[in-house]
Amino acid sequence: MANPLLRTKSVEQSIADTEVVGTRLMKQLTAWDLTIFGVAVVVGAGIFTIGASTAGDYSGPAVTVSFVIAAIACGLAALCYAEFASTVPVAGSAYTFSYATFGEFVAWIIGWDLVLEFSIAAAAVASGWSSYLGTVFGTGPAAFQVGGHTVDWGAMLIVGVLTVLLTFGAKVSSRVSAVITAIKVAVVILVIAVGAFYIKASNYTPFVPDSVPGASEGVSWKSTLFQAIAGSSSSYGWYGVLAGAGIVFFAFIGFDIVATSAEETVNPQRDVPRGIMGSLAIVTVLYIAVTVVVTGMASYKDLATKAGDGSGKNLAYAFSLNGVDWAATIISIGALAGLTTVVMVLLMGQNRVLFAMARDGLLPRKLAKTSDRGVPVRISVGVGVVVAIFAGLVPLSELAELINIGTLFAFVLVSVGVVVLRKQRPDLKRGFRAPFVPLVPILSVIACGWLMLNLSLETWSRFLIWMVLGVVVYFLYSKNHSVLGRRERGEVIESLAD
Repeated sequence: MANPLLRTKSVEQSIADTEVVGTRLMKQLTAWDLTIFGVAVVVGAGIFTIGASTAGDYSGPAVTVSFVIAAIACGLAALCYAEFASTVPVAGSAYTFSYATFGEFVAWIIGWDLVLEFSIAAAAVASGWSSYLGTVFGTGPAAFQVGGHTVDWGAMLIVGVLTVLLTFGAKVSSRVSAVITAIKVAVVILVIAVGAFYIKASNYTPFVPDSVPGASEGVSWKSTLFQAIAGSSSSYGWYGVLAGAGIVFFAFIGFDIVATSAEETVNPQRDVPRGIMGSLAIVTVLYIAVTVVVTGMASYKDLATKAGDGSGKNLAYAFSLNGVDWAATIISIGALAGLTTVVMVLLMGQNRVLFAMARDGLLPRKLAKTSDRGVPVRISVGVGVVVAIFAGLVPLSELAELINIGTLFAFVLVSVGVVVLRKQRPDLKRGFRAPFVPLVPILSVIACGWLMLNLSLETWSRFLIWMVLGVVVYFLYSKNHSVLGRRERGEVIESLAD
């Protein structure tokens, strides 16, 4: 009997399990649907804020270079995801890929990691949606007080509505997402077109400002791992450009959720790679265009948040400096639309990862039962309830970086996994092959490693605590309930069909 920590689930078995009645997802998505999902989850409120603040604090006008570097780093990981998703077109993304290469224990760990990533991300973005709701309608925060505690009803509302929508199936979700995504992309294009008339060439000089040493405050929990190792930091200069790339990289995360929909795609070998790479290309163009506009409209010094009143600077602020105050309302509407689809796709990604884990028995298997529409309703509703509670009742601002470290950890495993599966199973049919393997995966790991070094010690400690908790859950429950392990022991796997 195989070591439960190392036993792998073959690609053939993973694909065969997708056809089991009672746990079958409906194949109905196209490359266009997947591209929409990718753009929908990546383009949120951050497109109006992160370029401006990063230019002001780290990179200056060269923040456009930071975006290019981040896009290249993200593209390396995207190539690896595209190969894996076309080879193992099964729900679960990095969890499923890891099960086929590193074994059950590592698969559980990455699945546990994705649970943390998607849950906190969905709750945090829902909270942001609520704040923009009050801005658009001029009503203030969508919240009320109960016994001195704030209840964010706006965040709970959007999670509830989108949870119901997701129970109707991925195709319906894609159609709704397409409409809302079209609105927010139209807002972005309008902002770029209008802002272009206010660009001043002098604001692009110097393109790479001279380096400014950071204040030496010693090492604290808020310090990044790199600062703890190097003992210092700086803004601007080429270090600032690289540091800026580490920050804006997180504006791209989310494309990996496209891979969670591989099982529901009509032609996954062809369409999943197109969806991943297509969505990444579109958002890269949008981000760079917005950044060129904002740094041309305002001096990077005016966009800095480290000095003066310390308030956040964004695209709306750049417009206000040029007397175009009406743009703030348009931008808020775009942000509200943007965050709506982000929450929806994050919830969908969370549902599919948990579905894959439950189908494999690492979570209660009954949760994997699907409806006549091919939707894991039990998981969808459960996730919706939990995320709504977190979004409405729990302050999440200090936990936001856990999203980043969780994503990067998944990127590293998928990148390494491509090399491992090439060696283990060179015979497998691959609808898409990442170029220059193992160079591309190695560069992806290096890029992700650099970005992880720029996360705080506090984030690293919280991440390790969550991982330790996951190890405990695995040995107390998942190890003994694993469908793969039960098959090895000759047990009959119960059917979830009616």
